[in-house]
Amino acid sequence: MLVAIDFGISNTDLAVFDKDNVSFYSAPSQSAKINENIIKDIFKKHAIDISCVKTIGVTGGKSSDLDDSLEGITILKINEIEAIGLGAKKIYGIEDDSTLVVSAGTGTACVHVQGNNFNHLGGIAVGGGMLEGLGSLLFNNPHGLEINEFAQKGSRAELDLLIGDVVNKIGNLSPNITAVNFGQARNSSADTMENTSAALCNMIGEVIGTVAYLNALLIGSNKACFIGRTSYLSEIIRGINQRLELAGIEGKYNDNREYGNVIGVLESIKHHP
Repeated sequence: MLVAIDFGISNTDLAVFDKDNVSFYSAPSQSAKINENIIKDIFKKHAIDISCVKTIGVTGGKSSDLDDSLEGITILKINEIEAIGLGAKKIYGIEDDSTLVVSAGTGTACVHVQGNNFNHLGGIAVGGGMLEGLGSLLFNNPHGLEINEFAQKGSRAELDLLIGDVVNKIGNLSPNITAVNFGQARNSSADTMENTSAALCNMIGEVIGTVAYLNALLIGSNKACFIGRTSYLSEIIRGINQRLELAGIEGKYNDNREYGNVIGVLESIKHHP
């Protein structure tokens, strides 16, 4: 049995490989320091018999501070960029093409994948964590899925300024492209939660999408492959895709992408001697 763990900022993900089958588990991350007792608690919670475990792979958080073994079981520490790259290769079947991978989780990271080379292109502090943090401040609601549901019922047109609102034409840009996020809010009283959620989700999506298409153009890729839970929020995806389309970049959203990092850890330890 092989066990992979990703200690994310918001969630701790687990992948168990046993008899050619993979099972996934997830739980909110704890603030406690990562140590061998945390791993034992995870095993106990998911009824994993530690005596059957051959190798444990870890990434994320301060997992590199762990000892190199647990009760005689080797602990392999996988660099997070490698985990992102290997996970995306497995999920999207990436081979030798120059490909952009966008890890959209609590924050956002861009990774260039080509063959078995994984290069961190940079990251931004905008992602699901920002959505939930601002949601807590604005609505007293820190739950990203609920904010996204409110956004589906709202309209950002009451808060954003679109290009068509401020100028007649800018090149070939559609008049429906955002000119100023929340540009109308300075002249209005507090808007509805639904409309504010719509504008907020869209803004986060536009920022991620802009960074994604710039990095895709930089490495000569015509697609951006997404992993991470933020890429499941429909109103953020809408904002991402509108930006990608400006540069002719295709957004890819395959199943199991929320487990991208831990899948990468599992792929790494599978091939370890």
